[in-house]
Amino acid sequence: MAKMWAGRFKKDVDNKVNDFNSSISFDSVMYKVDILGSIAHSKMLAKQGIINEEESNLIVDELNNILNDIENGNLSFDYEAEDIHMFIEKELTTRIGDVGKKVHTARSRNDQVALDIRMYLKENIQELIYLLKNLCNVLCNISQDNLHTVMPGYTHLQRAQPITFAHHIMAYAQMFIRDIDRLKDCYKRTNVMPLGSGALATTTHNIDREFVCQLLNFQEITKNSLDSVSDRDFCIELANDIAMIMMHLSRFSEEIIMWCSWEFKFIELDDAYSTGSSIMPQKKNPDIAELVRGKAGRTIGNLNTILCMMKGLPLAYNKDMQEDKEAIFDSVNTVKVCLETFTAMIENMTVLKENMKIAANKGFINATDCADYLVKKGIPFRDAYKITGELVLYCIENNKTLEKLSLQEYKSYCQLFEQDIFNDIDLLNCVTKRNISGGPSPEQVQIQINDIKKQIL
Repeated sequence: MAKMWAGRFKKDVDNKVNDFNSSISFDSVMYKVDILGSIAHSKMLAKQGIINEEESNLIVDELNNILNDIENGNLSFDYEAEDIHMFIEKELTTRIGDVGKKVHTARSRNDQVALDIRMYLKENIQELIYLLKNLCNVLCNISQDNLHTVMPGYTHLQRAQPITFAHHIMAYAQMFIRDIDRLKDCYKRTNVMPLGSGALATTTHNIDREFVCQLLNFQEITKNSLDSVSDRDFCIELANDIAMIMMHLSRFSEEIIMWCSWEFKFIELDDAYSTGSSIMPQKKNPDIAELVRGKAGRTIGNLNTILCMMKGLPLAYNKDMQEDKEAIFDSVNTVKVCLETFTAMIENMTVLKENMKIAANKGFINATDCADYLVKKGIPFRDAYKITGELVLYCIENNKTLEKLSLQEYKSYCQLFEQDIFNDIDLLNCVTKRNISGGPSPEQVQIQINDIKKQIL
């Protein structure tokens, strides 16, 4: 196939160079947005009298036919083509002749590519927001069912203070809500229309960029043609947002993996979201969570790829920028499949409430409440802390828990202890009394659930 620049060159491009230069193997996913962009461009050309209405209608009608043929499976991509843009233009010209060549009037592949990737990522950002909202809804439902499910909260992976499973789960909901906010911000900066910038310096044709902007449902047009074709900030921003989503999913996966181990046994994954061993018949492996945790690394790598690719580029377009698509497309596809699978996995898991309660009864996680009891009796916190520490040591040496000590044993360390100490160190009471905004009490977690549900409407 003759190249569009064939008039300038005496020799054909080497076949290996063709293969090296080609991007249709991965940019073919943009076929629809490329066609829609060309349709809008053709309508604008007719409106401005740059081509006539008959020519525009012929181009638009055939572009719609090409779109239908691709989606119906009647037209396959030619992987000998350099990219999706040239494939569609060649197909259009083959079908309607020289009129098809007019579709590229007053535009460059540089601004065409910039338009396509923005349109494609806009659609995917909206899909990611939907998937995150669905995940948050599942988290809210799990939390609603576990408002009184007491479990140990951890710091340094050591049992620390009593919380509820609902409170723990809603911590992840907060992470994903922030992810949604970041995607919404990214969408604003992606929703800017670059077509009309040309290769770098617009065009001498009297085009109407605002008209195309409206047809393609962009918020506004780009303000500088040089920046328009060389800007990939929105790709970097989305790659970063995706890497953060995957980092959050990875942290969650790590806890899922621990929780379903025999050492914790806080949850059990559904058989449909687990795998077995090739040699050990007793095994039930959390492979889905492990894969999500592993795939986080590739999205972080994709972010680094685009940053490193862009860091040394002069204005305006450079061929290096072709490398943005494989990286950002891979990140988009990876996070989508992870969100879909992870959400289904946790939605179908079984929460082993009794095991959480048993774990909460160990590790003296109500020790801070014991110290706070003495503080309320007028003892300085540091002194109360020391007394409670001595009580914990006594319990360890005598194989007891704070709940199992007698009042006489308490009084041997401080005479201010009274019978009501047993009420203050009851684990459910420890949680319920933490009725502070953002806290683990059922009342406060219910507020968190209601707030998240409002945000995902």
